[in-house]
Amino acid sequence: MIEKIRLENILFLDIETVPETENFDLLDDEMKSLWGLKTQYQRREEFSPEEFYDRAGIWAEFGKIICISVGYFTLKGDIRHFRVTSFFGEEKKILLDFSNLLNNHYNGPQHLLCGHNSKEFDIPFIARRMIINQVRIPNKLDLFGKKPWEIPHLDTLELWKFGDYKHFTSLKLLTKILGIPSPKGDIDGSQVGHVFYVEKDIDRIVTYCEKDTIAVAQIFLRLRREDLLIDEEIIHI
Repeated sequence: MIEKIRLENILFLDIETVPETENFDLLDDEMKSLWGLKTQYQRREEFSPEEFYDRAGIWAEFGKIICISVGYFTLKGDIRHFRVTSFFGEEKKILLDFSNLLNNHYNGPQHLLCGHNSKEFDIPFIARRMIINQVRIPNKLDLFGKKPWEIPHLDTLELWKFGDYKHFTSLKLLTKILGIPSPKGDIDGSQVGHVFYVEKDIDRIVTYCEKDTIAVAQIFLRLRREDLLIDEEIIHI
């Protein structure tokens, strides 16, 4: 039962990704060909590989991480706070800083990671980019040989599915139906690449990523039938 999990033991997270290069022309010829092969099924006859490249950020082989936001609860008596911080900048440093956080503060058997669709997207993406960047994968992300019940991750999408594995509910929809303030601001996921490469406004992306992280925590609270966080309880560090 998720009600029995101590909130202080959970690290909530969200990531933002973009295509590894600003545009298709910057790929070498072999990567252009591999991109075409990788996306052939999704593109069908509707898009050329170049036209489809703005979606490259969803594949770890062709995208990169530009921000990881994390949040965690601190509880002192009846007083609770939710502290949010972000790692951004050069990708390898993002991954190293995140790995250090896990190794130094969330490496115990009681610690859990939680995101929305994180088991299918965020966690695998981070692990694959760590391998590509030659960053040692921390224990919490090294799932090789582990049984399903040994995997130290929670996923609000999975919790909402209740075993219905064909079902997908977006973060935005779930917050709406659960009465949680929308995490979405002035951009959405499809615009992150443009904001990063053209507008060069990483602060805007960090704000967007942190709002999603807060939303994941809010969903988790709602699933436990607990009071939602109010603005005064959220601390950005």
